[in-house]
Amino acid sequence: MCGICGFNWSDSSLAEDMADIMAHRGPDQQGSFVDDDVSLGHSRLSIIDLSEKGKQPMANEDGSIQIVYNGEIYNFKELRDILERQGHNFSSDSDTEVIVHAYEEWGVECVKRFNGMFAFAIWDSNKKQLFLARDRLGIKPLFYYFESGKFMFASEIKAILLNPAVKREVDHKSLYYFMGYEYVPTPFTLFKGIKKLPPAHTLIFQNDKIKLIRYWDLKFSKDNSTESYLSDKVYDQLQESIKRRLISDVPLGAFLSGGIDSSSIVALMSQMLDEPVKTFTIGYEDKSYSELEYAKQIADHFGTDHKEIIVDPSSVEYFDKAVWYLDEPMTDPSLIPEYLFCRAAKNGVTVCLSGEGGDEAFLGYDRFVASKIDHYYRIIPEIIRKNFVSKIVGMLPPQPQKKGAINVVKRFIDGSDLPLEGRHMRWQYFSSENDEKNLYKGTLADMAANVDPFGYINKYYLSCNLKDRVAREQYMELKSFLLDNVLVKADRMGMANSLEVRVPFLDHNFLELCATIPGNMKLKGLTTKYIFKKAMLKLLPKNIVYRKKQGFSLPLKNWLRNELKEYMLDLLHNSEIIRENVDSYNLNKLVEQHLKGTQNHSHRLWALMNLELWHRKFIRPEVFVKDTKAT
Repeated sequence: MCGICGFNWSDSSLAEDMADIMAHRGPDQQGSFVDDDVSLGHSRLSIIDLSEKGKQPMANEDGSIQIVYNGEIYNFKELRDILERQGHNFSSDSDTEVIVHAYEEWGVECVKRFNGMFAFAIWDSNKKQLFLARDRLGIKPLFYYFESGKFMFASEIKAILLNPAVKREVDHKSLYYFMGYEYVPTPFTLFKGIKKLPPAHTLIFQNDKIKLIRYWDLKFSKDNSTESYLSDKVYDQLQESIKRRLISDVPLGAFLSGGIDSSSIVALMSQMLDEPVKTFTIGYEDKSYSELEYAKQIADHFGTDHKEIIVDPSSVEYFDKAVWYLDEPMTDPSLIPEYLFCRAAKNGVTVCLSGEGGDEAFLGYDRFVASKIDHYYRIIPEIIRKNFVSKIVGMLPPQPQKKGAINVVKRFIDGSDLPLEGRHMRWQYFSSENDEKNLYKGTLADMAANVDPFGYINKYYLSCNLKDRVAREQYMELKSFLLDNVLVKADRMGMANSLEVRVPFLDHNFLELCATIPGNMKLKGLTTKYIFKKAMLKLLPKNIVYRKKQGFSLPLKNWLRNELKEYMLDLLHNSEIIRENVDSYNLNKLVEQHLKGTQNHSHRLWALMNLELWHRKFIRPEVFVKDTKAT
């Protein structure tokens, strides 16, 4: 992987500084290209063609085209063969050069031919045009800024912030979204004026104008073939996707949680490699959060070279580092295990395959089940649901373990009480009408009064081409939580450790196959991933295939009451951004209730803690300058 950056004026020093601040994304080589109209910077993590010939920025033969590129094009050898037959000459073995000649041959339409994860920028000096592109699912990030004729782009926001003209100001609409979803949705960022390029989009900057074009979208249909036929197709297509992702000139391995997604990847890799797969797993002392025994079962079953990492409360210190690499607050506690995962893996490999996308491809999350159950729960009259069931369940004390019966019921009722426009994502939303009324103040309260929290995701639900509830929920999931939570974690925590993370479940050909499978074969009754489980029975132990999803998290609610109590109180009580946007009296009530164990407010408290960590690092100028120099 790599870090890319650039802008539409000449400044070699700024281009080099922007590349340097992203050196963790590519510590092997750095380069820049500068002329009167453009400056490009690049930090390279060498994966394919380790020689100097693969260095970027890379040009075509006459130097009229320059590219900076982050990612992998898995079908680059097939494309190279086509391009050579068209008369193009190659001087390297890299996939980067394939993109250059593909652009020469097919222009901006070249992106439609790529199978991979990528974000790149091409400077076409003949057209005086910058051409940016991001992969179909948004696996690789790309941010841009345009103000007063100045256009900038980069793999990370912090690189854009190095330009003194870019003001570090909070975007309060994005802050409102963050407080509910615990991530900032595309195309927004928490910084005014800086945007995310949406996945499956290109951006053309020419004549001081920006033009965005979508080049792909996932279309749903219903293949009424037999279960046996479809399960075989799933198995074969996943096998092909993994095979493509084994191309590498450096050592590779796999993350192994013990769940069906990562176990399937390890199992299929074991069939393809001539040596034991290097696997990495993570666990906790709290058994209700740990999956070590299942990961070890798979490691033993397939004879992998296995390594375990134990996480304890002191590991939260890494969250301070994680915030720096994230650029925006995102409160998913699995960031810490992900960071430690990647750090441990980097000691043995440079590339790791991971199971991200499996839950989105086959409806693996509990919220899909909750949505289905809610359809029947709503048969109960609203007056009984709101005035009796909700109030009784709300008085029940939370359980300390991750998933207990009371915790599950409380979460279901909380989500069900939210507006229907939230669809199944209501169970991934952690704010409430009570929060907005009593907790928010100032500009954040104004946003709560004027912004529809479910508007941005409901538009995806309604724009899905197949008017089927399950298909629409799956489409919405791919456009929201996967994009702005799951893939952000994988990219930032991998790149923080100079580790490339590859995600076979998000091969667009594989997802297009999954989009043809009827919903009742993905979620059959209350069984999630039904067709995928059927497909993997031929390879995995039955107890792995059918065990209940546990998820990849931390015992955070318990740590905040004990080991992390003082850390929490310090962040919440000494925060400028919290004082400006949150009512202190009601915040103290949340803290008191959580510490007593009468309620679980870990989501709200952890969100505010991370907001403060982000604000300290990126909005306060003296801290940003210090952290910039520290890198």
